Amino acid sequence: MNMNTSYSRPTFLQRLKITAHYLLPQFLITRAAGWLAERKWGFFSHTLIALFAKCYRINWNEADKGNPSDYDSFNEFFIRRLKDDARPIIDGDNALCLPADGKVSESGIIQNGLLLQAKGHYFSLSDLLADDEALTAKMTGGSFLTTYLSPRDYHRVHMPCSGTLRKMVYVPGELFSVNPFLAEHIPNLFSRNERVICVFDTPFGTMVQILVGATVTASMSTVWAGVINPPRSQNIQVWDYPAEGMSAIRLEKGEEMGAFRLGSTVINVFEANAITLDARLQAGCVTRMGELLGTAG
Repeated sequence: MNMNTSYSRPTFLQRLKITAHYLLPQFLITRAAGWLAERKWGFFSHTLIALFAKCYRINWNEADKGNPSDYDSFNEFFIRRLKDDARPIIDGDNALCLPADGKVSESGIIQNGLLLQAKGHYFSLSDLLADDEALTAKMTGGSFLTTYLSPRDYHRVHMPCSGTLRKMVYVPGELFSVNPFLAEHIPNLFSRNERVICVFDTPFGTMVQILVGATVTASMSTVWAGVINPPRSQNIQVWDYPAEGMSAIRLEKGEEMGAFRLGSTVINVFEANAITLDARLQAGCVTRMGELLGTAG
């Protein structure tokens, strides 16, 4: 594998676009977007939802609530639930399911402690996992899948397999957009951005599921802790959870684990030799939650 981390030279217009993202007041824009998305402004909110749905060709037929007027705020619409039968979960104890609707950014094996970010460009597993040496050592040599959620996608995130939560880590960081263009041109994008790292014990060994923040991603939430941000801490925060007992948090395959208020990226990391990713999961492949992610071994 070529571990060249140099980026191809962008055109003048592309350089302007990249520079603009560096100069944008990311947190101010995100805070404003979050405030606006939470407003319950009746007709105005319903009109905004309708325009957004038309622009991004939202499929109302699969939504549990199928009209703009069914939602009090834009955020309520954005994390809309789907009908129970909209995303069938792949059968089989040895089959894992995709965690989210979107497109594959990249996938593959973690070699020399590096994950592929975009064609020919890599970032560090240790940086992604907030320099957790023990966890990095455990996941080195494993497989990974990065899923990009565009604005039109369903924005709840689900479990690829059954698992018991052992740790959650909030990592403060930048809020660069995570669209494919910037993934090709901003070094270490996913390990620079704000993120929530969730570590699970599973039948396939340790699995790490990471929710990555982005510009206008006003907040990320989990089903066990609610909204993680805001407020935004300037320090890494760590929560540990028991493996057994009344306080243990166990989720089943296909069960919801979190959500984005406005879009972003999910990264899944598995231990070495634990699973084999489905061969079709190459960059650009469309994903639907519940379809095959991979199989054991």
